[in-house]
Parts: sequence; structure tokens; C-alpha cells
Amino acid sequence: MAAPAKFLFDVDFSAPDKKEKAATPAEIAEMVAEAEARAYRAGYDAAQREAKVESDRRTALALEEIAIAITAIAARVNGIESRMETEAVDVAVAVARKLCAELIAREPLGEITALVSDCFSHLVATPHLVVRINDSLYDAARAQIERLAAHAGFEGRLVILAEPTIATGDCRIEWADGGVVLDRTAIEAKISELVGRYIASRSEAGRA
Repeated sequence: MAAPAKFLFDVDFSAPDKKEKAATPAEIAEMVAEAEARAYRAGYDAAQREAKVESDRRTALALEEIAIAITAIAARVNGIESRMETEAVDVAVAVARKLCAELIAREPLGEITALVSDCFSHLVATPHLVVRINDSLYDAARAQIERLAAHAGFEGRLVILAEPTIATGDCRIEWADGGVVLDRTAIEAKISELVGRYIASRSEAGRA
């Protein structure tokens, strides 16, 4: 076995390694360029990330503003629809009232004779029947009502009375155990009540 070599302390570690060569200016320039490129890429990536974060934030804010605007528009649309529906109902009722008034003015006995005829068909055996109408219609109505009674086979006592307090186009029909009233004012009041309830219910549904 060979003997280990002795360390002679003749190596100067402070002296530069003769094998290492100093970097040339071109190599230094290349290293600087690489470092700058890495720094640029790092800065670019950081800027991209920051820009994406800012873009996402602005997009989120824009979407929130759009949602708020849509909610406001929907509320206004619902209000407009509700108002339009209310106005449409009011117009329909007003038109119906006008048409009814014009119809009564043209044919004041139309509804009266229809109601009387219906009563005769159900009250043939009634011994006593009273029809009260406006006094201005008495003469014209009496002949028509008597013809209706004969046609229906009514054999009881028929009394037709002129009442100045009954509005034109209205009438009251009475018999021993009952009666019926045609009162346009009361009908219009009931229609107004029902329309009011309907509109109120629609308004509550729209606020829910």
C-alpha cells in the first residue's frame, strides 16, 4: 500500500486560479442583457397580473351597476304596467258606462222588458205581480208588459205603477214573497267597488 502524500504547505490559496479567465466585454454585455430581459419579463408579468386584478374589479363594479340599473328599470316597468292596467280598467268602465247610458237613452225599455219577461217565465203561478217604472215610460211600457204577461201565460193580477222617483231605465218588480230591482246607480256603484278591489289586489301583488 502506498504511503500517503505529505502536505508541504507550498500552495498559495490566495492567488487567483490561473485556469479562470476574466469575462470579456461581450460576455458581460450578454449577461446584462439576460438580466434585463428577466427583469422585463418579471415586470411585465407583474403588470399583467395587476392589470387583470384591476380589470376584474372594474368588471365586477360594472356588473353591479348594471344589476342595480336593471332592478330600477324593472321597478319602473312594473309601475308603468300597473298604471297602464289601472288606466285601461278605468277607461273600459267609463266606456261601458257611456254605452250603457246611450243604450238606455235609445231603448229605455230594453232591460226592463227583458227582466219582466224573465220574471213571468218563473212566476206563472204567482197570484199578484207589481211592476214599478218611471212615469215617463208608463204608457209605452204598459202595453209591452201586458203582451209579455199574456205570452208567458201569466194569469195572476198584474199591476203597473208609474213612479217619478225611479230613474229612466230602472224598475222594481214585486210579488207576494219576493221581488227584484233594476237599479243602474246601484249596479255602477257595485262595479266601481269590484274594480277598486281588483286594482288594489293587483297593486299589492306588484309590491310583493
